Parts: sequence; C-alpha cells; structure tokens
Amino acid sequence: MKPLRNTNSVPGEWYIDTACINCGASRHVAPGLIAERNDKSVFVRQPDTPDEQLAAWRAVLVCPTASVRSETKQPRPSAVIFPQQITSGVWRCGFNARSSFGAHSYFAARPDGNLLIDSPRYAAELVKWFDASGGIAHILLSHRDDVADADKYARQFGARVWIHREDSLAAPYATELLDDGSATSIAAGVRAIPMPGHTRGSVVYLLEDHVLFSGDSLAWSPREQDLVAFKDACWYSWTELTKSLGKLAASRFEWLLPGHGWLAHLPANEMNARLLALVARMGNG
Repeated sequence: MKPLRNTNSVPGEWYIDTACINCGASRHVAPGLIAERNDKSVFVRQPDTPDEQLAAWRAVLVCPTASVRSETKQPRPSAVIFPQQITSGVWRCGFNARSSFGAHSYFAARPDGNLLIDSPRYAAELVKWFDASGGIAHILLSHRDDVADADKYARQFGARVWIHREDSLAAPYATELLDDGSATSIAAGVRAIPMPGHTRGSVVYLLEDHVLFSGDSLAWSPREQDLVAFKDACWYSWTELTKSLGKLAASRFEWLLPGHGWLAHLPANEMNARLLALVARMGNG
C-alpha cells in the first residue's frame, strides 16, 4: 500500500508520510519544524524563512525512508544541503541509510587524510563532495549496525576501514580490526576507544580531545536536558556499557556527535560532570 500523508502533520505544503520509522533523523536536522507525535515524525509547523526551507530540504535528504514530502514540487535551495557543517572541520553527511535505522554519519577533514565516521547510503552528490574535499583515507565504524554502504565508499576512495573484531562480521571488507584494551591511535589526534555495551564490539572515536563520535553508546536528550544511553536498545550488556562510559570519563571532549539521538556541545568540564552523573544513574538501575 502506498504510504499516506500522516494526518498528525500540520496542514500545508510539507508533510511526512506513514512510512516513517521514527528514527528521529528529520527531527535532528529540522528542530522546531518536525517533532514526534504518536511514535512518528511529523511537521508541527510549516517552514517560513529561507533557513527553514533549507531545514525542510535537509529533512528530505536525511530521511532513510523518503517519507519527508511536499504536495507540489518545491525548488531546491542553491545552498549546499549536505554535508552540513557542525563545527570546524566536521560535517554531518546526511543521506542516512535505512539499513542503519537512519543513523547519522560524519565527515572530518584532516591534513593527513580525511575520515568518514560510520556510513551514509551511497549517493553521487556525496561522492562528488568527498572527492572535492580530498577523498577519504579512513572509514571508522562504531559498531555492526551502522556500516550501511561503507564498502562502496571504501572502494571508491581506497580507504582503510576500521571496526572492532567482535563486530567485524558486519564489515568483512574491513582492513583494520580493533581489539579490547587501551585506545588505539588511528592517525595523529584520532583515537579509537573500545566501548562494549550497545554491542560487544562498539567503539567510539575521539578527535583531538574535542569531538567524540559516539555511535549508539551515548547521546543528548533535549527532553531530559542531559546525556543519555539507550537501555531499551542495548544489545549486549547494560552493565558493560556502564563500565565503558565510566572509563570514557577519563577522556575530555566538548562535542558529542552520536549515530542516534541528538548531538551536544558543552564545555569539557560540564560534559565530564554530566557523563559521571549518567554513569552513577546507570549503576543505580
């Protein structure tokens, strides 16, 4: 059956159809326009300004089920929609994959070789942008769920592919297998930190003690206004995830960029204090 307009979307040009899987990606790129209603993403307000039109288009291109639609053909903005710059040298890729349940992926520009953290679906306009930006030297996979089209990007750019050994069945083409223990240096200023919990082979990647790419191990909740972990989506061990996040508190970072959930930018001291408080809550059940 063809997906229908979700009647919880406000009247107007833009809407989200009933095929939405509630991954949340469209809400992350169009906050204030798109929200959750009855376990689906819907437009709660129509875009008015050019910036809001751009946000609506970001929702179109980030949605893994092509559920963000308009009643009539809308002109595409001239501005670059994706990748979307988050902070200096770091972009959100967009073009989220359904096989990753709409998880976000990221691109980081590095003088000694650019990084792709987790993978979007393979898209010609991303390939063109990556190529113009110097290609991809390393693909850093956080865990088995979010590999998407990493193999295609690896072939396109001749990239080395990193994943933890315990999750490596999801990426048999990986060139570098990570193991438990201390952090592994990927390149200057880039470390892989084993994070068993969400999956046995989950990993987070820390860039310059400034940006943490957390996969599905850690995120921000605007409802709680705090850091959260996903107990109902913890496939390996909540106890191990609690231990892993406790160890992560020894690291410093200001930006938190997750696969699922909302990103956050806080002073490093506050981020650390909130992380320690989260670990305490997790340990209490």
